[in-house]
Amino acid sequence: MPETGSKISVQVSLSGFSFKITGEENVSSPWLGAEKLFTESAFRKAYDEVEISLLTPKVALVPEIFFHPSDARGALAEVTAVADSDKVGSIPVPEYGAVLVYSNSIDESLSRLISQTVFLKDGSSVDVLPEMYYILRDLAGLREHNRIVASYRDGYLFLAVAQDASLKLCNVFEAVDFTTAEYFIFLSLKNFQLNPEVSTICFRTPLSEEERLSLYRYFKGVEEL
Repeated sequence: MPETGSKISVQVSLSGFSFKITGEENVSSPWLGAEKLFTESAFRKAYDEVEISLLTPKVALVPEIFFHPSDARGALAEVTAVADSDKVGSIPVPEYGAVLVYSNSIDESLSRLISQTVFLKDGSSVDVLPEMYYILRDLAGLREHNRIVASYRDGYLFLAVAQDASLKLCNVFEAVDFTTAEYFIFLSLKNFQLNPEVSTICFRTPLSEEERLSLYRYFKGVEEL
């Protein structure tokens, strides 16, 4: 994408959505209710690049050498409940020599509606991909030794942890509140002997001021990607 190009990244969950625009203008929204879709001017423009992610907990990361498309549903069913009616897809994650298997069937329609509302400048639309895919992509792009990327919304913490190019963790935790999400973050770091005091944690979902301050008590830095 050219330096002057425009990009919108939209994250969607059962409770609503948020978005970030970069390029000629830089805008980050808070978490918004679904009703805001029809009044938000950002969705009445076309962009050079569009990303739409769904915070689906139905994900599994499979080493590439063990993956076969015919086994995708079975691989996903090993880690999460998959109904017969659930559509299952997969997408390569070459940065970690793996394939992300996922289902966007979480009884929501907002992500599909957004994909039919936000277009590229050539008039085409983009596929909705799982949030974990973008977490892993952003994780690989970080330059710090300890790399931590997370998203949190609607009772689920999405977390990936790496040291340099070595992926240590890619998981989704049920967390009823942000305090519980922090517990899983610290437990994961402790398991891999990563010190939060010398680490920066990056969140893709918007953080409240209270959440940001809470994380700053433990981490060297807190960033929103």
